[in-house]
Parts: sequence; C-alpha cells; structure tokens
Amino acid sequence: MRAGPLLGTLAAVGGVPVLTLLVLALSGVAAAGPALAGMAIVALASLMVALVWAWDMERLAETLRLASTEQSLALAHAAGAPWLPPVERATRDIERLARTLAARAAEVGRLLRATETIIDRLPDPLLVLGPDRAVRRANEAARAAFGGDIPAVLRHPDLRAAIDRAFTDPVQATPAAGAPHGAALTIPAPVQREVQATVLVIDPPLADGSRAIVVLSDRTRERAVERMRADFVANVSHELRTPLASLMGFIDTLRGPAADDPPAQRRFLSIMAEQAERMNRLIDDLLSLSRIELTEHQSPSERVNVADVVLRIAAAFEPRVAARRARLDLDLATDLANVVADADQLEQVVQNLVDNAVKYGPEGGVVRLSLRAASPPRWPSRPGVVLAVADDGPGIAKAHVPRLTERFYRVDKGRSRSAGGTGLGLAIVKHIVNRHRGQLAIDSEEGHGATFSVWLPTAP
Repeated sequence: MRAGPLLGTLAAVGGVPVLTLLVLALSGVAAAGPALAGMAIVALASLMVALVWAWDMERLAETLRLASTEQSLALAHAAGAPWLPPVERATRDIERLARTLAARAAEVGRLLRATETIIDRLPDPLLVLGPDRAVRRANEAARAAFGGDIPAVLRHPDLRAAIDRAFTDPVQATPAAGAPHGAALTIPAPVQREVQATVLVIDPPLADGSRAIVVLSDRTRERAVERMRADFVANVSHELRTPLASLMGFIDTLRGPAADDPPAQRRFLSIMAEQAERMNRLIDDLLSLSRIELTEHQSPSERVNVADVVLRIAAAFEPRVAARRARLDLDLATDLANVVADADQLEQVVQNLVDNAVKYGPEGGVVRLSLRAASPPRWPSRPGVVLAVADDGPGIAKAHVPRLTERFYRVDKGRSRSAGGTGLGLAIVKHIVNRHRGQLAIDSEEGHGATFSVWLPTAP
C-alpha cells in the first residue's frame, strides 16, 4: 500500500480537528490532557477511514489492470478464436467497489460535518484562511465577536505581520519546530478589546485549499484586572489619605484634650462619621466601576423600557428633591421602543445624573428629565432614544467639559467634597454607556446650567 494516498486522505479527514485542538492546547485555552486525548481519538478514527479508503482504491486499480491485460491477450488471438472476456466479473467488482466507496464517502462526509461542528462550537473566535490569506471559514464565536468586522481585524498590522511570517516560514509554525506565530492586538471598535492572536499554518494544505488557522483569544478581562489593580492602589491611596488623616487627628484629640469635653466629643464624632461615610461611598463607587470595566466589552442582552427606569429613579429622589425645595420635571415619550440594556446599570446611569443635578443645582431649582426618540444629525442614524438630564445650576466652563468623565476629576474640589461627591459618578456613567454601545454628550455654559444626554440604541 502506497503511503502518498494514505497520508493525503489522513490529512484531509483529520487535519483540521487535530490542528485546532493543538492550537488550543498550546495557547492555554484547553487543558493539555483532554486536548491530547481528543487528538488521539480523531487521529485514530481518521487513520481507520484512510486505510479502508486506500485499500479499496488499490483493489479497484488491480481489477482494472487485470481486465486491461486479459483484453490485450484476447485481441492477440487469431481471428474467430473463441473468447469470452471477464467483463462481467470486472463489472461486478467495480459495482461493489463503487458501493463501498460511496459508503466511505458518506463516512468521510459525516466526519467533516463533525469537524465543522467542533470548530463552530469552540469558545474562542477561530478563522480558517485560504492560500490567498482570505477567510474561508469563521466559527460562531468569531461571527458573534466581530460580525462584519472580520476583514478589518485581519488588516490589523500586527496580525497581518504574524500571518505573513507564518506563510513565508511555515516550518517555524509547525508544532515540531516551535511555537505558532502570535501577536497581541488592540481592537478599538466597537469597544476597545485586547486580543491574543495565534496563527498556525496547515502543512500540507487541506483538501479545500485551507492553509492556516487563526485563533483570537479575548484577553480584555485579564488586562482590565491588571490595570485596575494598579489604578486602585494609586487612586485609593490618594483619595483616602485626607479622610483617614482627619479620622486619626480627631481620634488623637478625643484621647487627649477633648477626653473630658462632651460638646467637643459630639462635634468631633459627627465629623468623623461624615468622613467615614465619605470613605464608604468612595469604596462603593470604586467597586462598582471595577465591576463595570470587567464586563464593558460584553454587550448586554436584556430588553428594558427606559421610561419605567426613569420613573422609578424619580420616585426614589422625591425626598431629596423636597429637602432642597427643588422641583423634578418629567417629559417622557411613552411610545418608544425598548433598548437592549442591563437594567441595574441603566438605573445607575439615571441615578448618577439626577444625583449630580440635585447635588450641584441651586436650592429651589428645577431638574428636568426628558426622554425622546433620537434624530440625526447629532445622533447616529440608526434607531435610538435620548435621555437628557438638565439643571439650572452655575454651569461648567468649556475647558472642563472634556475631562468631566475622568476618574476623580472635579471642577471645584472643595464644593464636590462638601457635597459628598467621590469624583467617580460620571466615570461610571461613561463606562456603562460604552458597554451599551451608546453615546454621552455634555452641554453646558457658565451661568446657564448643564445638560447631560445619553443616546442608547433601541432593540431590533
């Protein structure tokens, strides 16, 4: 039995699943033990199919050779000599082999469909490239993660360079010679994601001409965790220093000069309670921001009625609005489509915006909440709704507007801290809006209040 057809059939049947499991094992997505077991099972099944296929083909070739030889001998006989060529026997053998080959082809088809299913169900995005480096196949995870942006992802300079290296030096991309080619990518749209790309060349190519596999592992969550650890230490050490210093100073005072002064003790304990509450709010906001950043690259899936959310938040703010002798005006359209959103995070957006309007607006002022269908040219042309929260406070200078959503950025630090602000409210709003694939706009003029508008796409 010749090795060429056997190896070709074996590569066509088992090449993709074996290489896919190998890539997942090398990139750390799958455990080495289960991946090796899967490769062994696929290789054994592919070898059995290839052996039977090659054996049948050799029998067919041998039958055809015998028929050809006997026919040549018959023609060499004298004219009129009795001769009955073994055509019937050859026909029966060919028919039997044809039926066997049809059964083997059906079995190979089932294996190929199983391979397609395995590729489509892999958790990481996977692309199969042809010799022209165009996408021949994309699994379900790739379509869900990138949709119509797959060609743009392949045009990323770092990924293109890794594919070029793999195609020009395929030996170095084989498992026997070394690790597959890879690249760390930062994809900015529709929301920034960090992806680890692994390129593995298929050598020899598959029957359909496929030459390489690209696995795109999303590392956004891991990178966000690393950045948050550093940011948390830097920000918390800075923001907690003042209230902690105040608490330590008052504790020393209560232990010493104010140990026998009840009025001073009551005053100092009240201040200490305010500082402790400030630290508590700060920690709550930091934890909330961290949770939002961990899931910012994953779009929500619930359908939410924005008007219902606004009404709940407005009812919850009635005591605070009354305490400041302010007024809350609602202007909500009732015929709007639902949005695809996380209901809890959407409530947090409305709550933070209303809280800022009440907190920094004048006593006895008016806070206006409106909800309308979005219209171009200011907002995207696709269907959406716009929630606007406006106040009649002192307004914000234009120089400060671009930085309002930065962490711990305050226009008036003293006023913000005295009002109980942590400097994280608008940063939380920005990250939630980014997760919902929306837009945040801030309009303000000194002396004429401020308006914060959030555009959200409606559900299909």
